Amino acid sequence: MENFYNWMSKSLPFSEVDIWFSVHNIIPERVELFGDIFNSLAILIIDTYFGEESHETKVVLSNHDKKNHFDWCWSKMIKDYEKENILIDSDGEHKEYLWNFFHDSFYSQSQGNYREAIPEFIEELFDLNKPFAKSDLDILTELYKTLQNKVIHIG
Repeated sequence: MENFYNWMSKSLPFSEVDIWFSVHNIIPERVELFGDIFNSLAILIIDTYFGEESHETKVVLSNHDKKNHFDWCWSKMIKDYEKENILIDSDGEHKEYLWNFFHDSFYSQSQGNYREAIPEFIEELFDLNKPFAKSDLDILTELYKTLQNKVIHIG
């Protein structure tokens, strides 16, 4: 149990984080870019989602509608980044990974406060100035490796 606790919450020294980044070929500037992309998508999803069972209406969206909403947000986010000369592949495992993340943490949640906490989670995960626990580094590394060959910064 102590090992799990340490993995989840014990902060690693910055020197160990630097070693981790070196071992996994993680470039800090790309971490910031990937965090911006992930957060942009999250904000777009939250801001444009009709919601389910609001106080004003009782809109219940099917899984197909939720996927269509995600796909629309994904396409818009890609076009927005193209304007900044940052090219993102429109299909692939990175899109599937993010769909699964948002399906589980946003579209399948009935609690609005869980949905609203997503941008804060993303900002904390990609914040290079805060201490990292091993669990944070594992998640960050998985996301980084998923996005590293799918995002091309031109300008």
